[in-house]
Amino acid sequence: MNTSAVLRVPAAAPDAAVAHFAGRLAVEVDAADVAADIGAGVTDWVLVDSRSQESWDQGHLPGAIHLPHRDIPARAAELVPDGATVITYCWGPGCNGATQAALAFARLGYPVKEMIGGFEYWVREGAPIETADGVERRESDPLVAPRGVACAC
Repeated sequence: MNTSAVLRVPAAAPDAAVAHFAGRLAVEVDAADVAADIGAGVTDWVLVDSRSQESWDQGHLPGAIHLPHRDIPARAAELVPDGATVITYCWGPGCNGATQAALAFARLGYPVKEMIGGFEYWVREGAPIETADGVERRESDPLVAPRGVACAC
């Protein structure tokens, strides 16, 4: 008899799963939801890019504030209104800079969410980026955003 690798550890009880997934949604947001808000002109949060200056210069999300995570304790109050909800992002899933930034903002008392997927998935989904030359869109990666198909999650 084969033993399931998936169920070697049983699934959580529904109440534990609800607490876990609700907790994740309270601290995470995806690139598509950020893009939808930006496209709709919703501005009741502040977007913070926690990458290096060189990374920022290559391109960033329109309307973002550049604040590397190491500078947050010293500079957050001058750049982010007290009590504003902060959305942090960094390079992508292989980078924890946005997590470190979110932690720094939470320690300062800000409500905060991390944009999962980071700049990588923002670009891969074909969302606009801002550079010194203005705002541009790159072609989306068909593996994450097939042409003419939206996730509609």
